[in-house]
Amino acid sequence: MKAAASAAQNGMFLAANVLAQDVLCGGLAPAGVPTYPAQRYAQVSRAGREAWQWLEINLLIVPAEGMNGTNGWRVLTRRGEALAADEHGYRSYVQAIAYPKAMLHPAIADDVWLDLARGDLAIAVLRAFRAVEVAVRDAGGFAATDIGVPLMRLAFNPNNGPLTKMDDPFAEREALGALFSGAIGSYKNPHSHRTVEINETREAQEMVTLASHLLRIVEARRPG
Repeated sequence: MKAAASAAQNGMFLAANVLAQDVLCGGLAPAGVPTYPAQRYAQVSRAGREAWQWLEINLLIVPAEGMNGTNGWRVLTRRGEALAADEHGYRSYVQAIAYPKAMLHPAIADDVWLDLARGDLAIAVLRAFRAVEVAVRDAGGFAATDIGVPLMRLAFNPNNGPLTKMDDPFAEREALGALFSGAIGSYKNPHSHRTVEINETREAQEMVTLASHLLRIVEARRPG
């Protein structure tokens, strides 16, 4: 993307120019873009074409307007321009879209994955754990006024909680209640009541993965 931005003419660029041998292997690459030995050009060119396709699939580059676009010229999208100028943002974006959507419970997969891809990390976490709260309330037959940590303690009360498996050892019943209470108290409540910053994509991914695991537990314990 840096190479494309540097090769732009009036904001437009061609794959043939960006992926040319004298750019990839001839020392004409812009600052910050690595060059490679000439004997590896075939391999590097293939990798470059794959990268070009990735940029198009992820809407970081699009055809230019009119005949220029028809003739192969491309431009950076608004997101592409922002990421080309922000190395940290670009790396976070790559991490976000590399996160497998299949890791997320179907109840949250579409919205939360898009939040992560957009970089709306705090929103993704709040949305995921709010879904856990709603799922527990519905599965346990609780009222809309039952919320947060108190709801989790009621639902997974080791002695009489509607989502408690009474066949499990007492220590495990108690631990599961603590897991749900701790997760909601740590990850849902703070984001509901104040602005909480999450700056690392990987951290947000780990949080929503936990929420997905909790949703699957609730699903398995929902009364028949």
